[in-house]
Amino acid sequence: MVDAKSEGISVGKPEKKLGLRASSTCPVMFEDVKVEAADVLGEVGQGYKYCINILNEGRIGIGAQQVGIAKGCMDVALPYMLERKQFGTAIADFQGMQHQYAQLGTEIHAAEVMMYNACRLKEAGLPFVKEASMVKLYGSQVAERVASRSIEWLGGIGFTNDLLAEKFYRDCKVGSIYEGTSNMQLQTIAKLMKVDYMV
Repeated sequence: MVDAKSEGISVGKPEKKLGLRASSTCPVMFEDVKVEAADVLGEVGQGYKYCINILNEGRIGIGAQQVGIAKGCMDVALPYMLERKQFGTAIADFQGMQHQYAQLGTEIHAAEVMMYNACRLKEAGLPFVKEASMVKLYGSQVAERVASRSIEWLGGIGFTNDLLAEKFYRDCKVGSIYEGTSNMQLQTIAKLMKVDYMV
């Protein structure tokens, strides 16, 4: 653990991001930084292993974040659809709309159950890497679908920043990128599935 004021450490300007603007993302540069032995966490040479373990755990958190974004989209869109009327009927009462939000509500629930299962495995000290990758992958896919569809459900106002729908749309995109892209999650899942089925 090195003091941020140590010689050789510099922090770059904050990135201008598509989403997640409430948190700063800045590059941190280390140039010939000297680290005292007392400041080393864990064992020297094990940094990669520690980072991978942190990423594996963090994927559950990303899955939870994506579930939260998807639920937030529903919290914005459904009340509007229940209130807004077309041809004397609430938008939410048209069968075509009901099928859409019922389908996405089911997908949100499935992603949430996957997330709690990955948490349960992690807390029990059981293997959880495959399930963490699955919930990150599926949660990000569901969040993108729900965020996109909620803007459509809201119509013109969904395209403005008067409601949170456009923010959710921007915020969810990074879920398929950080802490391992969706393709990396698929690789991890496939590798661990092969182990499950080896004779």
